[in-house]
Amino acid sequence: MRPGLIDFGGDERPGVSILLLHGLMGRARTWWPVARWLKRYGRVHALDARGHGRAPHTGPWTTERFAEDVAEVLADLGPSVLIGHSMGGLHAWATAAKYPELVRAVVSEDFAPDQRGRTVETWRGYFESWPVPFESLAHVREFFGTAGDYFTECVEEREDGYHLIADLENLYEIAAEWGRRDYWSIVDGIRCPLLLVEGEHTAMPAGQQAEVAARVPGAKHLIVSGSAHLPHAEAPETYRGAVEAFLSGL
Repeated sequence: MRPGLIDFGGDERPGVSILLLHGLMGRARTWWPVARWLKRYGRVHALDARGHGRAPHTGPWTTERFAEDVAEVLADLGPSVLIGHSMGGLHAWATAAKYPELVRAVVSEDFAPDQRGRTVETWRGYFESWPVPFESLAHVREFFGTAGDYFTECVEEREDGYHLIADLENLYEIAAEWGRRDYWSIVDGIRCPLLLVEGEHTAMPAGQQAEVAARVPGAKHLIVSGSAHLPHAEAPETYRGAVEAFLSGL
């Protein structure tokens, strides 16, 4: 099996496959709580993106390269539903636009296509203020609060404690692309069913996710009350209801 590709199991109905794509700094195994209930809708896999988890930690760090990685997996799995969070949503859009024969539908969670002008410097100070190495997994959970369970999946133990599996310098380079270009041409290439799930308190530019829904024929858009950038973890029942309804309607 491809390094970083996780098979969560699920319904073996022919032709029904779901591939989960994580966000920046995440990894495939962060999807376990969602994968548990997705299994009734098909065989569920999740992929470590390049530079994350057990995937190769080598560039190039372009959206097109990430989409090629996803397409290579789908060539083996067959046409699939892509469910992506943040960066993973962008990679799902790009794969659907360039390889439409491989993508049955897309669920995109909290990503906007035009963030030009934003720089990684705002995030750099925050990330580098983290008390790395963390002294224990309990320390990770305490530091990240409501996102603690998510981040315990994103660290690995070394001699001196727990470190992020991903290299921050690689993550800065990935995110820097988002501040240099927009992805409206990719959005305009999507022709499959699309569900956009947006956090009520998102840090993404206002109105863009609704505009994506307006530009993709038949797309649906949901704002999840009380959530920010992680609706699937911050409002899991609302997220689950929306995704299940979407999948049932395919």
